[in-house]
Amino acid sequence: MKVLVTGTAGFIGSQLAMTLLARGDEVIGFDNLDDYYDVELKKARLARFIDHPNYTHVHADLADRAAVETTFATHRPQRVVNLAAQAGVRHAVTHPHVYVDSNITGFLHVLEGCRHHGVEHLVYASTSSVYGANTAMPFSVHQGADHPVSLYAATKKANEMMAHSYAHLYGLPCTGLRFFTVYGPWGRPDMALFLFTRAILAGEPIQVFNHGRHGRDFTYVDDIVGGMMAVLDRAATRNVAWSGDTPDPASSSAPYRLYNIGNQRKVELLRYIEILEDCLGRKAIKEMLPMQAGDVPDTFADVEDLVRDVGYRPETAVETGIANFVAWYREYYRVQP
Repeated sequence: MKVLVTGTAGFIGSQLAMTLLARGDEVIGFDNLDDYYDVELKKARLARFIDHPNYTHVHADLADRAAVETTFATHRPQRVVNLAAQAGVRHAVTHPHVYVDSNITGFLHVLEGCRHHGVEHLVYASTSSVYGANTAMPFSVHQGADHPVSLYAATKKANEMMAHSYAHLYGLPCTGLRFFTVYGPWGRPDMALFLFTRAILAGEPIQVFNHGRHGRDFTYVDDIVGGMMAVLDRAATRNVAWSGDTPDPASSSAPYRLYNIGNQRKVELLRYIEILEDCLGRKAIKEMLPMQAGDVPDTFADVEDLVRDVGYRPETAVETGIANFVAWYREYYRVQP
C-alpha cells in the first residue's frame, strides 16, 4: 500500500520507512530536517533508503499548511503514520512555542489531510509522558492521563484528543501509540544512551538525574517498529461495548484506539549505565543530580491490549539492545574499541 510517513529523517521514522519498503510498500516521506539535533545524522539515516524506487521524499514542515495539503492531494496515501514532532521533555521548558507549532498545528494539518483525502487509517505517535503525575504502575491506557507535567506531554495528550474528535466527527480511524523510551542504533543524540556513550568514551562525566533512581521501560527500536507495522495493518474500529456512563479512555464508540508500546519491563537507570559500561569496557564518571523539571521518576507499560489485538511481543533484552547500539556508534563515529 501507499503510506505517508512523517518524520522519516527521525530515529523511529527512518526505521519504519525502511521496514515498509522492504515489505514492498510505497512510502511518501515527509521531513523538514530541522536542527534540533545533528542534521548530518538525519541525512545519513535518509541516505539508507532515499534512492529506493518506492520512496518519494517531501522536504517540508508540518506547520506549513499548504505543503501538507499539496502532499496529500498529490500522493493520495492510503494510510498515514505521523511521527514528526518536536521531541524532548526538557527542551520544552525553554522553547514552548516550537512544540505548539509542530505538535499541535502540524498535527491538525495531518488530520485535515486525512479527512479530505479518504485515508483509511491514521497511526500517530503519543508518549508515555502523558501519564505525568500518575504513579500506579504499570501504566494502563484504561486509566486516566490528565495530569501532564511537561508541555511536551500536554501537546501529545492534545493529539490524542484531537484524533478522537476527528474519529467521532468524520469516521477517520485513528490509533495512538504511547511510546516508552525507545533506544537503539541510529538513535537520537539528545537521549541518555547517546549522551552517556559519548561522554564515557571521552572520559567526561555523565549527568545522572534523580540520583539514578529513575526507572524506565526501555524499548528497542526494532520491537517498536514491529508493533507499529502490525497496528498500521489493523485499522482502528469502534468499541460496540463502549459506554459514556463508564467511558474507557483507550477506545470509543468512534473508530479510535490507544495503545502503550513498550518493553513491559522497568530497568533502573543505574543498571542501564552499568550495562553500558560493560559494553564499552569503561567506567562512567557520574555526576549525581536532582530530578529535572518536567521529568517523571518512573515509566512502566502495560502492553496487554497490544499483545491481544495485534500479537505484539517485545523480544530484545536491554543487554542486547545496548550492545547493538554501542556497535553501531563505534562504526558510525569510527571509534576504536
